[in-house]
Amino acid sequence: MSVLIKLEGVEKTYHVGNVEVCALRGVNLSINKGEFLSILGPSGSGKSTLLNSIGCLDVPTRGKIHLGEFDIGELGESELAQIRGKKIGFVFQSFNLIPSLTALRNVMLPMIFQKEDPQERIKRAHHLLGLVGLSERISHRPSELSGGQMQRVAIARALANDPEVILADEPTGNLDSKTEKEIIELFRNIHKKEKKTVVMITHNLGLTKYAQRVVHLKDGRIEK
Repeated sequence: MSVLIKLEGVEKTYHVGNVEVCALRGVNLSINKGEFLSILGPSGSGKSTLLNSIGCLDVPTRGKIHLGEFDIGELGESELAQIRGKKIGFVFQSFNLIPSLTALRNVMLPMIFQKEDPQERIKRAHHLLGLVGLSERISHRPSELSGGQMQRVAIARALANDPEVILADEPTGNLDSKTEKEIIELFRNIHKKEKKTVVMITHNLGLTKYAQRVVHLKDGRIEK
């Protein structure tokens, strides 16, 4: 497998008032194209900071992050936004759907930002909602969906622009155990059938069995 994402000596420091908080401490990590990687760690271990750094939502204080041919530390905000829009799909614990939009329009939204043809947007959104098992819910708004259904819409939205990488931040954290298993199986299918690189962060040890590789993070450092 070829390396898609590479972190070299990545550190991230935040300033909260007069206090300096070091969230990442010299992280070295390579993620292969087509890999399903799980990042495991307790609350406060730096998991979300690491995911945000990989996803070009944040840039490191020190060190380098390469996403394909790009060194994200050398890019401006508009260039980072383009990479996020085209190469990365995000799935969050809290779903982050637009309450006033239907499932179909929530999935179409990323394609609007990339100026995709309107008819192609509709066609692809229908396809993706079918892929996640929600063909009968395309006209429903988030308030009319269960937690598991909202997360399925969020996953379909993450796939909207056919990204190389899916980044999932505690994607089952708000779900019951039955729905949790259904969502994880959906991620496995996306990884295998859609050939996506999946990076999932979690504090749930039981979920790591679904990944091909597990990285253990503690106090901003990779333990193993």
